[in-house]
Formats: sequence, C-alpha cells, structure tokens
Amino acid sequence: MKVTTTAAGTAFLLASALALTGCGSGQDSGQESGKDAKGGTHTVRTVNGPVKVPDHPERVVTLDTAELDSAITLGVTPVGATTAQPGKPFLGYLPRKRVEGIKNVGVIAQPSLEKILALKPDLILTNKERDGSRYDELSKIAPTVMTKTTGYPWKENFQVHADALGKKAEAKKVLADYADHTGRVTEALGGKKKAAGIETSVIRFQEGADTRVYGEKAYIATLLKDVGLSRPPAARQAKDYGGLAMDVSPEQVDKGDADVVFYTSWGDPGKSGEAKAVKSPLWKNMRAVKNGRAFHVDDELWIQGIGYTAADKILDELEQHLTK
Repeated sequence: MKVTTTAAGTAFLLASALALTGCGSGQDSGQESGKDAKGGTHTVRTVNGPVKVPDHPERVVTLDTAELDSAITLGVTPVGATTAQPGKPFLGYLPRKRVEGIKNVGVIAQPSLEKILALKPDLILTNKERDGSRYDELSKIAPTVMTKTTGYPWKENFQVHADALGKKAEAKKVLADYADHTGRVTEALGGKKKAAGIETSVIRFQEGADTRVYGEKAYIATLLKDVGLSRPPAARQAKDYGGLAMDVSPEQVDKGDADVVFYTSWGDPGKSGEAKAVKSPLWKNMRAVKNGRAFHVDDELWIQGIGYTAADKILDELEQHLTK
C-alpha cells in the first residue's frame, strides 16, 4: 500500500528529527545552532541580529541565486542549493564543474526543510525576502545568515556572505578584479566621457506578467553604472517594485528605447510577448533596433544571476556588443 505523507506528518517528522539532533537557537547572544567546522566560530551581523557561525564552514546550503553565486565566486561549493525554477537545473552561467554534486533542495522561496536537514549543513545562506517566514525553522537546522533582500544591494550582501563563509580576504581580491574589469570595459568604449554618452536600456519580456524596463534599483543597473553608461528616462523614472523596474504593456515597449537595448525573456518567448513584440512596427521603429543596437541576452545570466561570477560574464558581453 502506498503511504501518503500529509503536511502535518511532514512537519512532525521534521520536528522529531530536529529534536533528535539537539539543535537549538540562541538569537539573543548569537545563534548557537549547528556544529563548528574546524573548531572556531565568529559572529556575523545579519538582518536578524548577530549570528554565530563556524570560522570555516564545510557544509553550506544556499537558498537563492545570489547566495549560490557568492559561494561559487569565493571558491565554496555548497552541499545543497535551490534552483530558480521548478524542474530546471542550476543557472547555466555557473561553471558546470563547480555545481556538480550540489544537491537540489527545492525552488527559491519553497525550499524543502527535510532535504536541507538531511544534508547536515553547518551554515545556511539566504535572505529575508525569500525565507523570512522560515527563519526560525532554518536556524534550528544550522546557523542561518540572512540579508534583508536580494538584487540591488548585491555588493553589500556579498560582503555578508564572505564574512559568513570565512572568506573576507578572498572577497577583497574579487572586488579588485571587478574594478579592473569594469575599468577595462570603460576604456574599450573610449573612456568615461564616451561611455557616458551611450544611453543603455534593459527590457525583459515575462510570461504571465507585464514587460519590464529595468530601473536604477536593479542588479543589472549597477553594472551599467560601474562601466559608466547612461540610462534612458524610463529607467531613471522607474518606480515599480521600489525602483527595480517600470512595468509596460506591449503597446508601451518603446518606452525602453535607447541608443542600445538589451532584451530577454522570462519563460517561453512565444508566451512572454517577445516573439510578437520584435516583429511589431513599434519595436522596429525604435532607434536601437533601426541602428542594429538591440541585442538579445540570456535571462539566467543578465537577470536571474546576481553576483560577481555573473557580473564577470556580463561585462565581457557588454564589451563584445558595444564595441562592434
């Protein structure tokens, strides 16, 4: 006879397992849960207060794309991680050899606590936007380091991840390499003055949702800014989602026009509106399109991937497209 596990049964099993492991939480004096890898511990400042973590965590679980990017960037291969979409592998821009062996523990914002527990992590990295409601449960499994949100404050979040992973020295080199890379791209464009004269837009078609023209509070916007590129009025005026983007209808997609347009799709291009839009007179009359300066880019890299490993690849693509 097939046994069906109810939600209540799953919760009971998880609670029983936690009780057997003897895990606990001590948030007032710094979180004490999880075993210490290689002995020592240090305290990390998080959105939930100070959290005590192992100096050298060996079994890390990441629950969002930025946290996974940070770990990979810093030379840490997590034992478990969430994926961006159900039934999909880890984001394609990540080095294949670096994600081999990482266990899938569910989808972003819907992690399996049972799968996480089974991996016996000594550190969990996530953010309040995705997993704030699960903090107490996660922190009973292992020390859980949360940032307030994801996306725009990715550089600050990276520093928190580096501190939690015991990789602050490595993080300094990552920042220096990023500064060098952005500088090389700026020079390839002819210097700061010429780069500032290139108005650049990012448009994302979305299956089941409005099209987005990305604003100043988007991850990708920080890269464009660091290279010295300027943004179109729609990007500067974007107020949706705290300044992340401006939602537009198919009849308003030309609001995202600029000297250069990078565009992508979340989901099937035929269902996101992309396929139809790029054939429309509205699209074809945009100056970026007329001048052959509209470039289709990979959504996993440009939008879903958040971090320095993604940034390194995006900067290469920026230089490639803008110096044609």
